[in-house]
Amino acid sequence: MIRHSLKRRTLFGAGAAALAAPGLLAGIANAQENAENGALTKDSAFKTFKVGTFKVTVISDGTRASENPHETYGTNQPADAVSALLDQNFLPTSGFINGFSPVLVDTGSHVVLFDTGLGEAGRETGTGKLAEGIRAAGYGPEQVSVVVITHMHGDHIGGLMEGGKPAFPSARYVTGQMEFDFWKDGARVGTPAENGHKAVLQKVVPLAEKTTFIADGAEVVPGITAIAAFGHSPGHMIYRLESEGKALILTADTANHYVLSLQRPDWEVRFDMDKAAAGATRRKVFDMIATDRLPFIGYHMPFPAVGFVERQDQGYRFVPVTYQFDI
Repeated sequence: MIRHSLKRRTLFGAGAAALAAPGLLAGIANAQENAENGALTKDSAFKTFKVGTFKVTVISDGTRASENPHETYGTNQPADAVSALLDQNFLPTSGFINGFSPVLVDTGSHVVLFDTGLGEAGRETGTGKLAEGIRAAGYGPEQVSVVVITHMHGDHIGGLMEGGKPAFPSARYVTGQMEFDFWKDGARVGTPAENGHKAVLQKVVPLAEKTTFIADGAEVVPGITAIAAFGHSPGHMIYRLESEGKALILTADTANHYVLSLQRPDWEVRFDMDKAAAGATRRKVFDMIATDRLPFIGYHMPFPAVGFVERQDQGYRFVPVTYQFDI
């Protein structure tokens, strides 16, 4: 049994915590039961485990292949340096596969969904699988009571609407005030952020009357707290889950690649809007996670996107989950 002592830290108001959760066998049994009911397809993927009394389910929205990693990661480095680090880590240098992993948290009183994947637009390229994953995990979209948007890039807000209607009809919404204000602003027109602005007008603004706009330190529901982690986008937020002295951090897009963004946190990423701030945030967040030995879920980490980090060389080494939470 892995144990993590609970200590308070000043950084981001975060503390250390423990996570010990049976879930693998329960997830398999749940999937089998749903398969008998016709809810599970061969493309559905999810992982369920416990954080205290919270039931956490990571759902794959799908994956997408891209070429030329150095055009996305380490854009301020020579391409040869990016290729060398990939090769050192047994990864191909000509391309990469990116995953998208929304998270469903059942607190017993609330069913909270963090981010919504690519939605309808993603289905043409093999993503947009969140809805079927939610059903495979034993829930229906109508059971989601709170939808939290960590930030408003397209792969996080794409699944908010389905056929022009809210995809989660019973939900209220939570997102950062700074993030919403930036993307809604008409000043984005004529800038590189214009397409994002249009997507927010289409997907987010229609839900504004049911949305709570928050800032750093806000409580979403009891046991879930927002932490400012700006840089990747102007109002990017991460979230701390805590129940019965056990904790986990949802790091969203603080790190976008388990090698290139963690082993070299200062390397610039094309999708980080304020690259200097994003690099500083990566170090603050993952220094805290490494120091307190906290588990985390990263939206773009290899599925099931759950793991730990330890300090190594210039940055951090990602340690993916195996059986730590199943004993």
